[in-house]
Amino acid sequence: MQRGFSMSQRTRQGTTPQMMPPGGAPAPEGTDAPGGRRLGLTLGLLVLPMYVALGAPSVALPAIGRALAVPFGATAWILAAWSLTSALAMPVAGRLLVRWSPFQVLVAGVMALAAGSVLAGAGPALSVVIVGRLIGGAGAGATVIAVFAAATALPGRQRIRVLGTIAAASATASGCGALIGGAVTAWLGWRAVLAIPALALPLLLAALPNRRALARSGSGERNGSTERLDVVGAAVLSVLAGSLITLLQAHSVGLPAPVTLVVAAAGALAAVGLWWRVRGTPDGFVPRRVIASRGFLAAGLIGGTVFAGYYGVLFRAPSLIEQATGGGPLEAGVLLVPAAACSVPAGRLVGTLTDRFTGWQVSAGLAALTVIGVLVVAVSTGPVPIVLGTASTVCGFAGAQAVLVSLAPELVAADDHHTAQGLLSFMNVLGGGIGPAAVAGLSGIVPGPAALAVLAALPLSGLALSLTRRPTADRRPEPGTTRGSPR
Repeated sequence: MQRGFSMSQRTRQGTTPQMMPPGGAPAPEGTDAPGGRRLGLTLGLLVLPMYVALGAPSVALPAIGRALAVPFGATAWILAAWSLTSALAMPVAGRLLVRWSPFQVLVAGVMALAAGSVLAGAGPALSVVIVGRLIGGAGAGATVIAVFAAATALPGRQRIRVLGTIAAASATASGCGALIGGAVTAWLGWRAVLAIPALALPLLLAALPNRRALARSGSGERNGSTERLDVVGAAVLSVLAGSLITLLQAHSVGLPAPVTLVVAAAGALAAVGLWWRVRGTPDGFVPRRVIASRGFLAAGLIGGTVFAGYYGVLFRAPSLIEQATGGGPLEAGVLLVPAAACSVPAGRLVGTLTDRFTGWQVSAGLAALTVIGVLVVAVSTGPVPIVLGTASTVCGFAGAQAVLVSLAPELVAADDHHTAQGLLSFMNVLGGGIGPAAVAGLSGIVPGPAALAVLAALPLSGLALSLTRRPTADRRPEPGTTRGSPR
């Protein structure tokens, strides 16, 4: 059965996946619009602290280095640790959703997020701070997957609107991270900045009225509830991702050459191990049938390149604005607020665009916006064009997140929705970690503008990949396809 990727096409053809209420009849789309809006706002609130945690600590790093008496380069691990475990926790959380409801995963994720953030804020040494960030990042990754699982269980039209709300909230929070981080550092100190994600704990109370909606997954993936987690597969994927992030930052953090070689060797062995595991264990942590589904890897790579462009700019833009204006981090954060605000119309507009164009076409446009934004920031010396370029990447990030997350259930069989969502989000967030790491690593070798220009090659490759996808070229696996068999 051929499947296109236009939301309007799926709606007209009657192929939009529907949740089944207790009575067994499909829930009519749009009948729960007020509830859907409330759920979207609730889920958007829950992701705010964790996305603030991506950008806010960057402005506090100099203060952290001075307070803990460590070189500034070493503080880069505070950012890398969060991105790394966030990415790694996502496929794990996707597999946990086979057994647990989204609400249970959400509670576990928020608890880990809060505990890790408090530990990081109270850490007496850099090593303790990094451990706290590792724990908090893992909780953030699980929380994001639980939020997406609840959103993707909704009918198509309602789903894209809720995802747009979540995308707008996440882009606004990450874009305002510099402002929030600068203000909190100035008024409360750097420890309060690292503890900000713990605010997700009281926000969890806002999700209680929607507990019933968060308890249903709508994926039909429960028939795999007896499967055991593939620890070996998870381990090799973790080593591969960690090695990649570490190698990109090796120069900026002054990693010794022997250590760099060891990390590179570990990454190469992990890549071989992952290939071997996927071939030998089709139903493992990275199921062969999922990554072999036509369009899945393309969606993950496109999202990863757009995230890389956005977070690379977000990492560099505050310091560029400070240089241009002579101000501090607080002033830079204030100037970046209009760019962050662009995420709200971008998140809402994507629903309209997917009614008229295919998901791949919309993804191509968003990747193009990201390329333009990265290049504008790279060549600009004034604050206004830097803000405009950042705004362009914000729109690309917010839109791509909503479109690609919504595409995930259409690329695989119903039994694999949560697994696919976790792996797709892993690729996206890993791209978000690669962007700043690449800019930081290249900045010590080439001028800053050249580093950003090189970064633009990533979303450019995502644009090229989007343009090569044909709406009718992809086939969604049938729900009855046997689990564990490659497709």
